[in-house]
Amino acid sequence: PEFPGMGRRIRSSRKGAGSVFTAHTQHRKGAAKLRSLDFAERHGYIRGVVKAIEHDSGRGAPIAEIRFRHTHKYKTVTETVIAPEGLYTGQSIYCGAKAELAIGNVLRLQPRVQGR
Repeated sequence: PEFPGMGRRIRSSRKGAGSVFTAHTQHRKGAAKLRSLDFAERHGYIRGVVKAIEHDSGRGAPIAEIRFRHTHKYKTVTETVIAPEGLYTGQSIYCGAKAELAIGNVLRLQPRVQGR
């Protein structure tokens, strides 16, 4: 609003819902999260396939799009994770307690022996 005779508006009030002072988030791919811990991950493993590795604006590391089969329904579930170095598209990764130690696999920290 205009205030007659009170000088100009200060910078902090100009920043309001402005244009150049906001973060440019429209090209971001979404939050990078691991799978939720379910029965398949607690007692065995589940296989996923890396479908794409993409650049995410505002982030220093690339993002990997991984497709898993749904554990109860006939459909696929897509998860986005931070891609480790050495991951490639088409690679099968395994998530769970009984997965091997390899690039891209997701393991629990608790049952691992130190030094291995």
